[in-house]
Amino acid sequence: MNACPFAFIVGLFAAALWPGLSLRAAGEAPASQPVLTLYSLKTAESRVVRSPATPGTETELQVVRQWQGNYCKSTLINTGSEPVNVSEVVVLSIPHALPPSTAIWGEGFQMLSQTGGTLADPVDIGFLTDLAHYRIPQPQGATTIYGVLTLRPPGELHCVLAFTSCRRFSGSFRLWPGRIDAVMDLEGLQIKPGESWPLEELMFADGPDRYALLAALADRIAVHHPPLRFKDVPTGWCSWYCFGENVTARQLEANLEVIPKKAKGLRYFQIDDGYQAAMGDWLTVREGFGGDLADICRRCKAAGLEPAIWVAPFIAEENSRVFREHPDWFVQDEQGKPLRSDRVTYGGWRRGPWYVLDGTHPAVGKHLENLFRVLNLEWGCTYFKLDANYWGAMHGGRHHDPNATRVEAYRRGMEAILRGAGNGFILGCNHPMWPSLGLLHGARCSMDVGGDFNHVRKTTREAFARNWEHGRFWLNDPDVLMLRGDHSLEYLRMQAAIVYATGGLILSGDDLAALPDDRLAILRKLLPPTGVAARFDDAYTVGTIDLPAGRVLVLFNWTSEGKQRVVGLPYPCRIRDFWSDEDLGVHKNEYRLDMPPQSSRLLICTPTVEIPPASTQPTTK
Repeated sequence: MNACPFAFIVGLFAAALWPGLSLRAAGEAPASQPVLTLYSLKTAESRVVRSPATPGTETELQVVRQWQGNYCKSTLINTGSEPVNVSEVVVLSIPHALPPSTAIWGEGFQMLSQTGGTLADPVDIGFLTDLAHYRIPQPQGATTIYGVLTLRPPGELHCVLAFTSCRRFSGSFRLWPGRIDAVMDLEGLQIKPGESWPLEELMFADGPDRYALLAALADRIAVHHPPLRFKDVPTGWCSWYCFGENVTARQLEANLEVIPKKAKGLRYFQIDDGYQAAMGDWLTVREGFGGDLADICRRCKAAGLEPAIWVAPFIAEENSRVFREHPDWFVQDEQGKPLRSDRVTYGGWRRGPWYVLDGTHPAVGKHLENLFRVLNLEWGCTYFKLDANYWGAMHGGRHHDPNATRVEAYRRGMEAILRGAGNGFILGCNHPMWPSLGLLHGARCSMDVGGDFNHVRKTTREAFARNWEHGRFWLNDPDVLMLRGDHSLEYLRMQAAIVYATGGLILSGDDLAALPDDRLAILRKLLPPTGVAARFDDAYTVGTIDLPAGRVLVLFNWTSEGKQRVVGLPYPCRIRDFWSDEDLGVHKNEYRLDMPPQSSRLLICTPTVEIPPASTQPTTK
């Protein structure tokens, strides 16, 4: 391994902070080398990019960096005599000679985008990318990753570069040939003479265990954005996947009647998109709904369930009452008129193009707080699925507070929602990832479920890539489990195993009044959730979940051919099949099994000896 020796003091600091993790030492090193080091980051250049509107401004802008161990705090200072509008700050511009085959992974700005693959061949993991679908501006010739970037050169340690806060500015990493830029988006805001702006903190770490590095990152983020905690992992039922936008009161009532009888482990009764009269008017039901929604929520309580509701709090359609009566509440264009979202980004999937409530407007804060207080205290809702949250941080508009960024606009709006929602569970969907830190109890981690096997495999990759975030940032939501249709029980159990392996929320997406008992049995078997996400190998074929009673092996065969698999065991154990409860005997060192094409297995491994203090990740063949 081509590593520089560790400096003694830095090594002591890193070992005390994160046992088992390390930081490469400062010292004499070339500017460009086949691994990233702390030295290469400390000696990297910074630069400020002025807004095109002020190209000729004579001023002095400085970026001051202060390193404390592996954390870098940066400050932008205007030491000149004139104000200047700043487009962005390149906090670090890091030259490197990483091989093209270096494996990468990174987050998107919004939930539906991630990046994997290698430096030479980046791969979109999500379905709807930041650049192509949401039209978030990015420079040509670079791959842009938001919030966190991991790298693994062949034969070298894992590296993590990440922004550990997102209070005001969005941070990204641009992967250029031979260079990585860590960038803060300042959105053209004006910094006055003598002003200094703290930027978001940056972290670098490397080590042999990628999961441990990401866990350490989550711990540091928690210092800046303490996560919202919730006592239990929610379970429930969702109306969207069986009834869609034409949901009626009668359909809801039918499921409300059977859930306590057929699926007692489900707690929340979620009324999804389709009940409202217009996008933006969340307290008025549409014509044809056929009932009083507030009364249905009250009947949930009487049935022993908790009412839950879908709201897209930041958007409104042109025909909505809130838009007609309060056009000044919305993000504006350059002419001072409400900005149609399709002018700068995706216009919305239904009843668009949408307009965006401005979270920096004091009246909007009061509106959102009052809306959720009514839903919580008067309607009794204790679970809120917030959709289209990305638009709350939409780029390209002007805010009521001219000194606020889009991150601040979104966070202020979310803080108002939290005030109104009381102790209710807040689930984010289609949300901006890093701007949502500390503002959600739960978060969708993948695209909508459904479709063919290829769709299932792609959404699974999205979800499992974020398993490390579960229980650290928020509780992951892999979307609903759907058990209807002409699929085999084996295929349905595979989809159930995917949900199980996330450790996250379990919601049914079926009309339970019509679901056969053998399908219902799969749902009931998953309850209650473990709350623990699986740790997977790179191919997401073998995962482990360590529970107090032992280890669960989560095995997948994603190929169209049968596979024989050999799974290494960390200790002697009795193995039992999760679905059938079949006793598969006591095994030592390894377990061999044949897996049919496109299949899964859940195996419960109960130790027959005292478990060693530290067990290892199983190996597979």
